[in-house]
Amino acid sequence: MLNSLLNAFKVPELRNKILFTLAILALYRLGAYLPVPGIPFHAFATAFTEQNASNAGGVSMTMLDLLTGGALSNFSVFSLGIMPYITASIIMQLMQGVIPAVGRWAKEGETGRRRITQITRYLTLGLGLINAIGYLLLFQSSQYGVVFSDQVPHWLTSIVIVFTLVTGTAVIMWMGELITQRGVGNGMSLIIFISIVSRVPSAICSSVNLTDDIGLGVAITLLILLVVLACIPAIIFIERAQRRIPVNYAKRVQGRRMMGGQNTYIPLKVNAAGVIPIIFASCLIYFPAQLAALFNVGWLKSFADAVSTGWLNWILTLVLIVFFAYFYTSMVFNPEETSDNIRKQGGFIPGIRPGKNTTEYIRNVLKRITLPGGLFIAAVAVVPSILFYFTGNQLIQAFGGTSILIMIGVALDTMMKVESQLKMHNYEGFFK
Repeated sequence: MLNSLLNAFKVPELRNKILFTLAILALYRLGAYLPVPGIPFHAFATAFTEQNASNAGGVSMTMLDLLTGGALSNFSVFSLGIMPYITASIIMQLMQGVIPAVGRWAKEGETGRRRITQITRYLTLGLGLINAIGYLLLFQSSQYGVVFSDQVPHWLTSIVIVFTLVTGTAVIMWMGELITQRGVGNGMSLIIFISIVSRVPSAICSSVNLTDDIGLGVAITLLILLVVLACIPAIIFIERAQRRIPVNYAKRVQGRRMMGGQNTYIPLKVNAAGVIPIIFASCLIYFPAQLAALFNVGWLKSFADAVSTGWLNWILTLVLIVFFAYFYTSMVFNPEETSDNIRKQGGFIPGIRPGKNTTEYIRNVLKRITLPGGLFIAAVAVVPSILFYFTGNQLIQAFGGTSILIMIGVALDTMMKVESQLKMHNYEGFFK
């Protein structure tokens, strides 16, 4: 691993990308600690901590704070986090299958993708505005009791706060796109990754001090970390597992040259959607919490807390992860296109007729392997949530199934991108 990192820094282009990515992520973490102007920082931080300790604020707010890397509990300029952008992305993904025009844009190549990206940006700002107003109303309610200074008009302070939060969302979106274009890996995924990782040290301290007996707290913390370390190889195994469909190419003469005749395979990943189902499911599950922050209605808060923890949360997480595993896999892999390409190149799957039969065979294989992959990542996401529900250990929440799957998935994706560039320069990569 160390040798691979040294190899990465030997390539000037790759070194610049890594340093650029780290610089942007550092700026993001700095923004998570810059309070919004006009907010009594210490009074709000105390109120937020007390609400979480008494559970009056709801576990939904705790989870939203985890996904923002603590920015929400600081009421910083990045309090909204990356959630509005991901929610907008989910909406645009769903619209591709519902609105024919959006579906055509997705198939138009770079021009269509730019149009979808532009609409996603505008939708992100709209959702950010709604969330910003919601948080402002929630934190001014009796539940948190934020009181503004009388030296500045109330309406002006409100406008400044909402404008700052929406601007923070736009800056996060810009940072993510910069990392994607000029850095390594998917920028939005890396921002979520760094948000989750940043909460781990405080979660470890909380786990150690959970009981009056420090020795018992240390033993429980070490046990949790050992279980997490034991789960990592299994998660990596599923993330990299493939079902390889053999493809043979018939020999043919083109001019004076003999073409084809080689054997290859189609690598179908067991978890082709990666961490996208986890991220999408998390955003939908905690979307009611964002609505509860906006409307500040009792029954909506109760519903938001119900879907954020407990048996309803576990069932919804399981169903949504499996659904998005199938949905996103169907978006990124087209059996008809793959079958057509094989036929045009003179290839065939042994024992399967070219054309429609090949398409159906690939589709059926994809369905069979997506189900166990989706169920596995759903189980890894749900089981730690159940354990946290009964123990209240913050480390289990920080290293929960959703968190660890996102962290491992993003880390693997980033390493694979770095590895591909290392191989271009004939350097040894991360994977042997």
